[in-house]
Amino acid sequence: MQRHINKVAVLGSGVMGSRIACHFAGIGVQVLLLDIAPKELNEAEKKKNLTLDSPVVKNRIVNDALQAAIKSNPSPVYTKDVVNRIKTGNFTDDMKRIAEVDWIIEVVVENLDIKKSVFEQVEKFRKPGTLITSNTSGIPIHLMAEGRSEDFQKHFCGTHFFNPPRYLRLLEIIPTPHTDKSVIDFLMHYGDLYLGKTTVLCKDTPAFIANRVGVFSIMAIFHIMQEMGLGIDEIDSLTGPVIGRPKSATFRTADVVGIDTLVRVAKGVMENCPQDEAISIFKIPPFLQKVVENNWLGDKTGQGFYKKTTGEGGSKEILTLNLQTMEYGPKQKARFASIDAAKPVEDLKKRIKMLAAATDKAGEFYRSFHAYLFSYVSHRIPEIADDLYKVDDAMKAGFGWEIGPFETWDLLGVEAAVKQVEEKGLTVAQWVKDMLAKGITSFYKIDNGKKLYYDIATQTYKPLPGEGEFIILENFSNNVVWKNNACSLIDIGDGVVCFDWKTKMNTIGGEVLEGLNKAVERAEKDFRGLVVANEGANFSAGANVGMIFMLAAEQEFDELDMAVRMFQRTTMRLRYSSIPVVVAPHALTLGGGCEMALHADKVQASAESYIGLVELGVGLIPGGGGTKEMTLRASLEFKPGRIEEEPLKDYFMTVAMAKVSTSGFEAYDLGILRKGHDEITMNPGRLIADAKRSVIAIADEGYTRPVERTDIKVMGRSALGALLAGVYAMRFGNYISDHDQKVANKLAYVMCGGDLTEPSFVSEQYLLDLEREAFLSLCGERKTLERLQSVIKTGKPVRN
Repeated sequence: MQRHINKVAVLGSGVMGSRIACHFAGIGVQVLLLDIAPKELNEAEKKKNLTLDSPVVKNRIVNDALQAAIKSNPSPVYTKDVVNRIKTGNFTDDMKRIAEVDWIIEVVVENLDIKKSVFEQVEKFRKPGTLITSNTSGIPIHLMAEGRSEDFQKHFCGTHFFNPPRYLRLLEIIPTPHTDKSVIDFLMHYGDLYLGKTTVLCKDTPAFIANRVGVFSIMAIFHIMQEMGLGIDEIDSLTGPVIGRPKSATFRTADVVGIDTLVRVAKGVMENCPQDEAISIFKIPPFLQKVVENNWLGDKTGQGFYKKTTGEGGSKEILTLNLQTMEYGPKQKARFASIDAAKPVEDLKKRIKMLAAATDKAGEFYRSFHAYLFSYVSHRIPEIADDLYKVDDAMKAGFGWEIGPFETWDLLGVEAAVKQVEEKGLTVAQWVKDMLAKGITSFYKIDNGKKLYYDIATQTYKPLPGEGEFIILENFSNNVVWKNNACSLIDIGDGVVCFDWKTKMNTIGGEVLEGLNKAVERAEKDFRGLVVANEGANFSAGANVGMIFMLAAEQEFDELDMAVRMFQRTTMRLRYSSIPVVVAPHALTLGGGCEMALHADKVQASAESYIGLVELGVGLIPGGGGTKEMTLRASLEFKPGRIEEEPLKDYFMTVAMAKVSTSGFEAYDLGILRKGHDEITMNPGRLIADAKRSVIAIADEGYTRPVERTDIKVMGRSALGALLAGVYAMRFGNYISDHDQKVANKLAYVMCGGDLTEPSFVSEQYLLDLEREAFLSLCGERKTLERLQSVIKTGKPVRN
């Protein structure tokens, strides 16, 4: 059966239901969002003399929930207009409309009896063959299917999204013994390709994979913390980004998720997993019980392990709970010598090895934690999953770990870590000992650019499923064509090379620009095309601000001029190479990173790309070809019958307001991505592979080097006056400062082609020269230097 998902029904509009609805709408699917009708009127409805039968009353719960989701931060939608794809209704009047949909997703309250009653209603209207899944996070999936028809059971399973579903990549697929294999295969593929998820096939065991291991990890940390006498601030400094975990670390994560949720999952494992060898770790410690009794449940109640307060003068302060006194106090700066030594190390794997070997209290904590973790995950195979890679995938996609448990174990040495586990009085599963006895010393290995995992059943290595759909640059470490200290050129097969760089925040300095030019040169000589991509947390935070500040502060304007020319020549080299260049941005893609994308033959962007030209914020204009390119794009939209200043104004405002897209899709609206040309990849794991396919497709079409443009229409004084007047109005209204006005005026001058008496056609080089002159002149401004210095010190520009 060829299955297509054109319309889904989401039953339940709470926090999860409304956001799942938004995510489906975001990928272009029509959504029917239903919830219960209210049982009584609110005060506003009484004043309007409405009744319980009034449509506006019947749909109040679902409509209020959807509006709350849309207004939430971070946004659950890629662009605001996707909400138009969501239609709302109530169970009483609209359940019959589920007959029109291809997939029904139940997201009602976590109560088996309520879920069963909803499914009873679903059976009355669902057409045979329609997918039906539950988003439960804990109720056994097979219990929900009891008493349902054969067709229902064949097409039913669990689909556990993580909150917020747009941003957390994990989708756990949990079949029952009755679920048809074709349904499982379809959901695994659809979740990956269309929803952008890491889809993990789970067994129907309590808490499935991610919550089982994730909550164990948190409870183990609580246990170690009490053993070692550590405090909340110390634990969160040890368990955050320094070891590749989210900024929320341990206690902040509990506040965000809900401390009651954490306790519920822990108790669920204790009650339903009597054979779990580490069951005692799930016992709720007294401090956690006290927090719940006080109703300090985290963000949902305004306080948990942390509490936000407003001090004198309206300043915000975050207080930390003292677990001995159960009183809040100022956050304490945690100090560990090994953490201070490890923080400057950019390579996460090297950092983890350093910390695990440290001799101070931090090292002791990591050794203890890893012993608990490694012991636990080894015993969960094959209970919760048959394959070890599923545990790693679940923890990375669901809990934001950069490196999974088995990957970390490999990193620290499997045999050495087993000894540490046993020294702690814990055990590892027999299959690990059997593996080592066979002389196999790692859970993963790389073979010819592919990652293989140790398969316990056959005691051999097997390729990860779908490996051909993903390109992980780390797996191609033996295919480096050229490198310098900051970047590498990697052969990723089929005549395509990838330019990768690793700097702080992936900023762009001299070595990266050298590497880009070398990449184009080598690609033109020996390959079919070039991908520009990396696997850092962000694609690029832009040009190296420190270098610009240093040259500007020391008034080294000749060197600064050379640096800007180099940047411009590099982006133009990307544009006018004799091979196709595809840039694949993800996450933060700012300033110079955005300028790279603007000059690509094609952009293959991640759905979660935050792209923009932000130079105006630091008192500069885009100087690496960005201002020229936005002017060129505006000129392409000058059409007969349209006021020519309109597209110019739109592009000017995008740059002048330093607008950054909140998604790859919104970048189309800003004119940064080109509709019908540049593409979006939903699953970030597929991004580089998709970019490679785009390179090959362009090459196969018979790519030839483009000709530099000499026909860019600029409006001169006719548009310059209007733009300057608009900037003046912004200053008069006190929306911008005097310096903002000065910078915006410079931008307007460049984008209008200078002080020309009439509209004219100019070349790209003409605009690049104007752009560079404006950039250099602003580098001589004291207030620009103040902003640059502020960015270097605090990460944010000062408002001056």
